[in-house]
Amino acid sequence: MSFLGNLLWLICGGLLSGLGWLCAGLLWCITIVGIPIGVQCFKLSVMSFAPFGKEISYEGGAGSFLINVIWFLFSGLELALGNFILGCLLCITVVGIPFGLQFFKIAKLSLAPFGAEII
Repeated sequence: MSFLGNLLWLICGGLLSGLGWLCAGLLWCITIVGIPIGVQCFKLSVMSFAPFGKEISYEGGAGSFLINVIWFLFSGLELALGNFILGCLLCITVVGIPFGLQFFKIAKLSLAPFGAEII
């Protein structure tokens, strides 16, 4: 069932969300200091390409908080806003509600991705 959901997810906007994470990762990897942040973006793009059947647990500390603040200022707000808008558009129809809820989950992840673990 999750395979079918993930396939439909790509058609309903998941491809755009995943490409957003990949672009953010590439931009962060331009500098040596940003490479760890870019690698995290690549890991989370997998979640964005196929979110059904995966859960997120948040276990952050002081280090993740500081990186999340920098992330929020430079990349997080844009990704979260894009995912939130796609989620709202999909929640207009009854059929799109499960996809919209996944976009909301990814929007929350976009605000503070460091310290989050995908299960």
